[in-house]
Amino acid sequence: MSRLFSLLGLLILLATGAPQPVRAEPALWIVRDADSEMVLFGSMHLLPPGLSWRPKALDDALAQADDLWFELPVDPATEQEAARLALRLGVLPPGPGLYEQLPEQSRLRLGRLAAKYGLPPNVLDQIKPWFAEIMLVTTMLGAEGAAAAHGVEQQVSATAPAGVRRRALETAEDQLLAFDHVPMDEQLNSLAFNMWIMEEDRTAFDRLVAAWMAGDLATLEAEAVAPLEAVAPSLYQRLIVARNADWLAQLQDRLEGSGRTVVVVGAGHLVGEVGLPERLRALGYDVEGP
Repeated sequence: MSRLFSLLGLLILLATGAPQPVRAEPALWIVRDADSEMVLFGSMHLLPPGLSWRPKALDDALAQADDLWFELPVDPATEQEAARLALRLGVLPPGPGLYEQLPEQSRLRLGRLAAKYGLPPNVLDQIKPWFAEIMLVTTMLGAEGAAAAHGVEQQVSATAPAGVRRRALETAEDQLLAFDHVPMDEQLNSLAFNMWIMEEDRTAFDRLVAAWMAGDLATLEAEAVAPLEAVAPSLYQRLIVARNADWLAQLQDRLEGSGRTVVVVGAGHLVGEVGLPERLRALGYDVEGP
């Protein structure tokens, strides 16, 4: 479950079975200083089976890497901890339920989606909007074949050389608290927006995975990151801006050492002016890539 908590506001980056573009190659960056090389690769946490997405440059970097960094540890213990924490943090306090807090149109939409995907309405009514959003979207994607087992993190972790040290930028609790501390009105806005996507713009998933496969960063930023900032600015600040700043400090510490590193994080963290590549460029590092 831990892979589900990385890009709540960027759910339209989670791929369904999109057709592969002719020149498919997700973006990759190489950061260098005098004695270090760090490869940054943007992930999709859930993917359908059968997509040929791996750039040769990523596999070459993994073959030479001293360490491999993910957002969270890629292991069953972290998944279990994320599930446990979600069940503790994601329950609404006594008072109005989720349905009552939504405007009528969104309330009706939640009911339709719950019925379509077999989610018990009484369960949804007791949980916070961010948790309901995760349940809805991941259930929908699962029904269409997308799964964490086919996602970038699990595929990279499974195929990286055994001797590469695994590292993590944060814990499951860090991620969940980022969602849980967002004001309720913004949680409700984000849930309403993504429910609208689920019912009214079903091609959005296919468009975004095609953009990711083609390394089309402008589309990723315009259709995923920008809407998050507009719909839920505090969520955007916590999930993207603040986490990028924290990760940047950790990556700088790593670059002060020596050796070869591969970093795999959600694609939304690598685009635009607040993305890690641009922030590293601004600090004076040599960054090769788009």
